[in-house]
Formats: sequence, structure tokens, C-alpha cells
Amino acid sequence: MTDMETTQSNVQLGKNVFLAPTAYVGGDVALGDHCTVMYNVTIRGDVAPIRIGNRSNVQDGSILHTQYKVPLEIADDVAIGHGTVVHCRKVGSRSLIGSGAILLDGAEVGEDCIVAAGAVVTPGTKVTSGTLVAGIPARELRKVTEEEKDEIRRILEAYVHLGEKHAAGAFPNVVPIPE
Repeated sequence: MTDMETTQSNVQLGKNVFLAPTAYVGGDVALGDHCTVMYNVTIRGDVAPIRIGNRSNVQDGSILHTQYKVPLEIADDVAIGHGTVVHCRKVGSRSLIGSGAILLDGAEVGEDCIVAAGAVVTPGTKVTSGTLVAGIPARELRKVTEEEKDEIRRILEAYVHLGEKHAAGAFPNVVPIPE
């Protein structure tokens, strides 16, 4: 075993967390209350801790990991869109990471931000609170509007309710499981 590997899992779950059965969550990971982790998500706290705040959601097919000995902090009320790669340092409260976005080593996203779908936030980039960034590499386009902040709140609330519904079995998989 190398010094980068860990021998144990230390996953801590808050109240009313939904973890889809096809998600992988392992290592030094903590999820706050009312988090939703959807299908085929990977959250690997094997080389550094990953902390995800209350009411945050990680949507289908996303990957959360980080650099060796560099913790990843996802604040309260963060929506991480489908198929993202979050391999950064920090995402601030009330932010939305659009589907397919990639956040790289050491990057930090402030509060009330939008990282547009497909954007690539390059290593070490600091996204200023209250801004929308887009492109490859991601660049600041403008301030986030009040309407966009309302939409982020709507998405966050919707995923808390979706997590509750999935946990209650409202959407069973009709595909047979091979024996």
C-alpha cells in the first residue's frame, strides 16, 4: 500500500440523506442533512477529505474527488449538475455547477455563482462570488441575476423532495437485476 491509499472508510451521513444504490461514496466523506446523491455518482474521499453541506445535491454521473491532501469543501445549498467533474478545492453556498462542467485542481467557486454547463474552470482559478462563468477556459461573463438565484433555490428545493421520493421507493427500477 502506498502513502496515498487509505485502509478505511469514514463516511458520515446527516439526516435524511438519499444515496442512490448505484452511487459510490467512500473514504473520508461527510454529507450534511437533506443531501441527495443520484445514480452513478462517485464521491471518493480516498486521498483527502470531502465535505458536502446541507441540502446540496450531486446529480447523475458526477465525480467528486480532489488532490492528495487537499480537502474538497462543498458548502450548504449547492447544486452539482449531471455529469460534472468536481476536482477542486471549494464550492460556495447557493452555487450551481452546470451539467458537464469540469472544476480542476485548486479552483475555488464563491457563493451565489453559476458555472455554466460544459465550462472548464482551470487549476487555481478563483471564481468571484455572485458571478456567472462560462467557456473553455471559464471566464466571468456577468453577475448572477435575482431570477437565476431564484432558479437555483427552486432546483435545490426540488432535489430535496426528489431525494425523499427516491428514498421512499417512488421510482423503482423496472430493469431486472441479473442473478
